[in-house]
Amino acid sequence: MAATLERAEQLDTDDELAVYRDRFVPIMDPGVVAYLDGNSLGRPLLATAERLQHLVRHEWGTRLIRSWEEGWLTLPERIGDEIGRVAVGATPGQVIVADSTTVCLYKAIRAALALRPGRTEIITDTSNFPTDRFIVDGIADQFGLTVNRIDSIDEIAEAVGDNTAVVTLSHVDYRSAAIADMAAITRITHDRGALVVWDLCHSAGVLPVQLDANDVDFAVGCTYKFLNAGPGAPAFLYVNSRHHNDFRQPITGWMGADDIFAMADEFKPALGIRRALSGTPSIAAMAGVEMGIALLAEARIGRVRAKAQGLGRWVIELADVWLAPLGFVVASPRSDEQRGGHVLLRHPDAERISRELIDNGVIIDFRNPDGIRIGLSPLTTSYVEVWHAMNVVKSQYSRTPS
Repeated sequence: MAATLERAEQLDTDDELAVYRDRFVPIMDPGVVAYLDGNSLGRPLLATAERLQHLVRHEWGTRLIRSWEEGWLTLPERIGDEIGRVAVGATPGQVIVADSTTVCLYKAIRAALALRPGRTEIITDTSNFPTDRFIVDGIADQFGLTVNRIDSIDEIAEAVGDNTAVVTLSHVDYRSAAIADMAAITRITHDRGALVVWDLCHSAGVLPVQLDANDVDFAVGCTYKFLNAGPGAPAFLYVNSRHHNDFRQPITGWMGADDIFAMADEFKPALGIRRALSGTPSIAAMAGVEMGIALLAEARIGRVRAKAQGLGRWVIELADVWLAPLGFVVASPRSDEQRGGHVLLRHPDAERISRELIDNGVIIDFRNPDGIRIGLSPLTTSYVEVWHAMNVVKSQYSRTPS
């Protein structure tokens, strides 16, 4: 079939998730042709603005400090349970909304290491997100551990050994969008006696994740991408219930204590997942998480996944027809089952082209060294929007000297 605007319009007509676009704050900038960066920062929900207004005027403005005992104190667990139920396949009591992804990752890796005393190796891959690699390096340097950096997650079976304590990887590659085999990698890791920490930042909210079913030990994920919770919204942390009696996280604060109002002389951890908390949670920031996961529950992750696959196919088809002759290469898996919620295009001039695309209203990400990342947020991205964006790429690059 032809890669026409009419076809894009028909795809949108057939899209059962199209109605959800009206739930988001409209983009008022007339210069924006397409917003294809929702996998870095999702668009704001209208419901979030309403929720924040109620929070400020009633819960904070009227009930004041009483709101802590009227619901705020349990928000991290209640929203965490919804994230577990709706997005990551975890039964109640195993997910909690906590700090930034970086802090949650630090807590998870340190907790996993403590559960494997005597083992001195952490495994990660060289293409993992910088935060993940930096955290691993920092922990290893602090405690005199060895970091085994593999070049591909396909090397896991050979890399994990008797000295491996923790394997930490991203479920979806932040550049290529390749999906790691969570079940197989977790099984291999456990067979060698090690524990696994998964980063779900580019999978939570755009594809089904099954943490319990895959017997994952620890996982972290952000909420400001496909969950549309807002810039700097808090991350979440998953700890498998089989570790709840033993895991200790390193940043012990009063919110993780068994009795936060005892003002005790010594720290005694709370039972279960709540011991993963440290300081006072940001209630205002969690409002966006609450609304984002509620919308995902309504839309249903299976339908979101199906649309993400369809949008990805559409980008790849347009790239093959329009952009391959201009030197662009599709660097994401072509198989729907192996690709996450974005598509990476490679080009030697990607950095310059990315700047020019943004200047011309196509909001995308440049990823070093030569990647243009097309983010496909299923609840806000339309097929027509993608068509116009790819048409700008074709038209602009055709007339720009290489």
